[in-house]
Amino acid sequence: MAMPTLSSIFYLAIIITSMAVARPASAQLSVSFYAKTCPSVFTTVRAAVRSAINREARMGASIIRLFFHDCFVNGCDGGILLDDTGSFVGEKTAGPNANSARGFGVIDNIKTQVDKACGGTVVSCADILAIAARDSVVELGGPTYSIPVGRRDARTASKDSANSDLPGPSEDLDSITKKFSNKGFTLREMVALSGAHTVGFARCQLFRQRLYNETNIDATLATSLKANCAATAGSTDGNLAALDSQSPNRFGNNYYQGLMNNKGLLHSDQVLFNGGSADSIVKTYSNDMSAFNTDFGNAMVKMGNLSPLTGTAGEVRLDCKKVN
Repeated sequence: MAMPTLSSIFYLAIIITSMAVARPASAQLSVSFYAKTCPSVFTTVRAAVRSAINREARMGASIIRLFFHDCFVNGCDGGILLDDTGSFVGEKTAGPNANSARGFGVIDNIKTQVDKACGGTVVSCADILAIAARDSVVELGGPTYSIPVGRRDARTASKDSANSDLPGPSEDLDSITKKFSNKGFTLREMVALSGAHTVGFARCQLFRQRLYNETNIDATLATSLKANCAATAGSTDGNLAALDSQSPNRFGNNYYQGLMNNKGLLHSDQVLFNGGSADSIVKTYSNDMSAFNTDFGNAMVKMGNLSPLTGTAGEVRLDCKKVN
């Protein structure tokens, strides 16, 4: 019998270690969690997501971003969905979310459809958002991956944590890497998750500084962007530009190819390929769509396992906008 090689032993050790690390966060999440209580949840969410994207192609990217902004703040608990009240401050008005995070009405609509299909309030808003994000990736042409469910909804939220934990559009590579590392993500996983910017748009005010003050931006792209984004704050602040100018509504690895040609829209995009530690990973994904798809799917599952509320913690909201 052939003896195992040193590399195979090392690889096995990595798998075992990863499983040991991941198990506590996702111990009570399961793909079959709703098999008896609401077996149609996945098909119901998928149909609703497809309908929403058919109405507005941009919505898919918005839902993916909403999921990310939920999970990065106190875990995947639906906290971002809560409205402010006279006695409660949620996360919607935090800097990274105000006038930016969108898709709340779509999630509310999906919640209504799911509750109807289940015959009652069974599925949490946090789970609906996680499933909807996966389905958005698939509908836009990206990879599919399994979604363990069983999350419950938080009764609290944290505007301060949203302001401090979420990466910003003007941050440098070291800062972004640290924020992802604080959540347990490797550099490679961070670069893979950044590939979500293969779809979606950003407002002029978020890329103006890069557009008019940085030199590592493709000249043709810069000229095109300046036509819709003035050098000073004002009426063009809300004008949109595609994060990936080649395919803003189609999931793929064009984002990484664009970075290699200085076509990153945001400063935080282009720092992934600017002579730093992430360059080699960007090159890999730009040349290997399969590697990107696999790593992205795995990283999204890992993100969905960030500190979920399970068991009797939290609640299953009747209305995603407010606690019961």
